[in-house]
Amino acid sequence: MATTTASDAPRRRRLLPAWLVDDAAEDAARRPRRRTARDWTVDVVAFLLAAALGAYGFFDVHPDGVDGDLLAWIDVAAGVGFTVALWWRRRWPVALLVAATPFGVFASSVGGAGMVLLFSLAVHRPLRLVVPLSVLQLVLVVPYVWLFPEPGVPDWVLVLFVCITLTAVVAWGAVVRSRRQLVASLRERAERAEREQQLLVTRARDAERTRIAREMHDVLAHRISLLSMHAGALEFRPDAPADDVARAAGVIRASAHEALEDLREVIGVLRRDDASPGPERPQPTLDDLPALLDECRAAGAQVDERVALPAEVAVPRSLGRNAYRVVQEGLTNARKHAAGAPVRVTVSGVPGGGLEVEVRNAAPPPERPPAPPGAGTGIVGLRERVELAGGDLTHGPTVDGGFRLRAWMPWQP
Repeated sequence: MATTTASDAPRRRRLLPAWLVDDAAEDAARRPRRRTARDWTVDVVAFLLAAALGAYGFFDVHPDGVDGDLLAWIDVAAGVGFTVALWWRRRWPVALLVAATPFGVFASSVGGAGMVLLFSLAVHRPLRLVVPLSVLQLVLVVPYVWLFPEPGVPDWVLVLFVCITLTAVVAWGAVVRSRRQLVASLRERAERAEREQQLLVTRARDAERTRIAREMHDVLAHRISLLSMHAGALEFRPDAPADDVARAAGVIRASAHEALEDLREVIGVLRRDDASPGPERPQPTLDDLPALLDECRAAGAQVDERVALPAEVAVPRSLGRNAYRVVQEGLTNARKHAAGAPVRVTVSGVPGGGLEVEVRNAAPPPERPPAPPGAGTGIVGLRERVELAGGDLTHGPTVDGGFRLRAWMPWQP
């Protein structure tokens, strides 16, 4: 027994005229697999209406019934067949209407089914198909009226009445089709807007998480570099005085505790699934720069600061935060790769011009603790931060064997 596969559908479409199967794939995609309660109600009403109109038309033309008349038997058979076929009118509206059209010339019982099919055609097919078939139905009214005249009613009145009725049916179907298309378009727009909103929320959440992770990278790198420097100093100087060892151990303990707190915070943020990351702790700015430098000096680093900023104008928070991160990254790199070398931090700028931040360290001493491993992404993230602020970042070795990190960012007044 032959089976029908999905690949046979395009073949069947090629065998039929394009106007006969137009929009069939669209209807098949929109049509549910099973009839809903509303579909059953509409189908039953359409079936009963077509049967009632068909019976009225038949007995109006053949008041004595079939009575052995072959034409009457054909009329009844056609009416019953096309009335039953209304259950499949959504799938083949064009084919059923085309098949019923010739019977409309002499079969009065097909009139009810023909109107329902014409209405279904106007609902499920575009006007370029509905209009020609509707005109054909109107043309066939003339021979029908000539074959079955209505006593006491002029032929032109009957033709006009049928034309008005068919036009109203087509117009009603076109209105239903337009309303369905409007509802489908609005539903599609709403779904698309919801998808876009979800996408925007997801992007915003990912961007926020990336920003927080970048901030935490800078903070953790600073903490861990302090840990590494003090641990390396203890390893390099095992005979250090007890006070120095105790001080270094205290710094290691405090830095490890703060690093764990920072790490717990960033992991908690990245694990959160909702779009609200929760309250965020205040980010450091240039006002926090002295505390950062004091922390580095307490760890044993030789840091010289030169800050030349106008006292009467406050640095914007975003600009100050970026400048703080530049200094923090420069000090972290100096501790990693040039432990024990003097570091000079320079911050200068004026509103309307720009803010320049420079961290320069001298050549590292010949004997120093080994540098802790790094991912090499600190400078990359810092460059992205500065460029997003509209600035420029340069870095590289100096002629005396040291290293220089410089950032310039615009300072809007």
